[in-house]
Amino acid sequence: MPTKAAKNLSYSPPDGGWGWVVVFGAFISIGFSYAFPKSLTVYFKEIQEYFSVSYSEIAWVSSVMLASMYAAGPVSSILVNRYGSRPVVLVGGLILSAGMVLASFGTTIIHLYLCVGVIGGLGLAFNLQPALTIIGTYFHIKRPLANGLAMTGSPVLLSTLAPVNQFLFDCFGWRGSFLILGAVVLNCCVAGALMRPVNKNLKPKAEPQECNGAAAEEAAAADTNAHIDNLLSEQSQKESSNQGCIHKFIDFSLFRHRGFLIYLVGNVVMFFGFFAPVVFLAPYAKHQGIDEYSAAFLLSIFALADMFIRPTTGIIGNTKWIRPRIQYFFSFAVTYNGVCHIFCPLASGYAGLVVYAVFFGLGFGMVSALLFEVLMDLVGAHRFSTAVGLVTIIECGPVLLGPPISGALVDAFGDYKYMYFACGVFMLVPGIFFFIMHYYNYKKLDEEQRQNVAVEMRTSEEAVQFKMNQGDKIAQGTNG
Repeated sequence: MPTKAAKNLSYSPPDGGWGWVVVFGAFISIGFSYAFPKSLTVYFKEIQEYFSVSYSEIAWVSSVMLASMYAAGPVSSILVNRYGSRPVVLVGGLILSAGMVLASFGTTIIHLYLCVGVIGGLGLAFNLQPALTIIGTYFHIKRPLANGLAMTGSPVLLSTLAPVNQFLFDCFGWRGSFLILGAVVLNCCVAGALMRPVNKNLKPKAEPQECNGAAAEEAAAADTNAHIDNLLSEQSQKESSNQGCIHKFIDFSLFRHRGFLIYLVGNVVMFFGFFAPVVFLAPYAKHQGIDEYSAAFLLSIFALADMFIRPTTGIIGNTKWIRPRIQYFFSFAVTYNGVCHIFCPLASGYAGLVVYAVFFGLGFGMVSALLFEVLMDLVGAHRFSTAVGLVTIIECGPVLLGPPISGALVDAFGDYKYMYFACGVFMLVPGIFFFIMHYYNYKKLDEEQRQNVAVEMRTSEEAVQFKMNQGDKIAQGTNG
């Protein structure tokens, strides 16, 4: 789109300069947020034996960490709106470090749930939302590219942390490794220090025509919206001021925003089948009789494809052909994932799984690169912080329950193919839903823009007529 949402800024985003340093900081913060919980699985086997717990009990450590990261989204958003991204990320890095250091002294599995899961997840939440939000303050024209580059941090850090954690585990055991990781994650504080607030004293400037094919139409719509805003009644302004204290931090009016609701409904369904195929890829390969090292190599192939496609998706999404209708690109990416999962059980042998890992990595990377860009495109950079906080806390349930439900399907049928069929449906249905609803949303937006232009024209004509009448009256009074 961007429509009015993307234009409602009181300054001109620099679209470069220090913004690329901020993208590097976001690269680190987002990378730790998504990769760190997955990388800790290296230590699970020894921790499981140390505390004499089941695999499902130890697996809840990463699940609780991810769920806490998503559940703390609104808290992080409120703090970002109040204090800005830099201090929140700095505090998040300290909280994550403290959680890992405390976990190294753990005596029960509950201790790890609290330290790694809850405290560590809170620290990750204070890294994720601020990093996503600040990109929107520095970029508008090049925002899809900036988001794609920042989201690449997840596969890059995952491919880095996995061998590092294995080395630490072999040398120091899980307790010593957790102490060292407590120091490693302080790099989040370095990333936060790079997130200098944008200079908002710059006046807005016109967006170049080539960045959006609908630039002229949007400019007219922006002028119309500004005029309509000036015509608000005193009663509406009073109501807005009464609700300002609440909406300053959490904007619940988003639940009346058509585009936000489309995004939210589709994503809640999608997340039930988003992460499970990654979790069960290696076990599925072993189930087919493939050795452990070859099964683990499938994840490396998946990560390489993911790493390649994320910045590529940002470049494609930033083109003048895709950017005005980027929601269709996201719809395609979600649908593509669903098709991949449905056809996965048809892949025979190791070569078939390698092909699936490549295509799945491409699809997963496309969705990940566009996931927050399309939300910012719908609600605008000025409302994104609150929007992402509301979205993450609602998505907490699917993120937490998706893999266990998929595992239950494997236990019930004794075969992984039904799990992949289910995940395919969980992705395919919201993909089709996105296509249909965004077609409807774009159509309604075009109608609203035409109506606003018509209102502006009528208002201008009435103003001209009023001035002419006033001039006639003054002339008559002078002659009299």
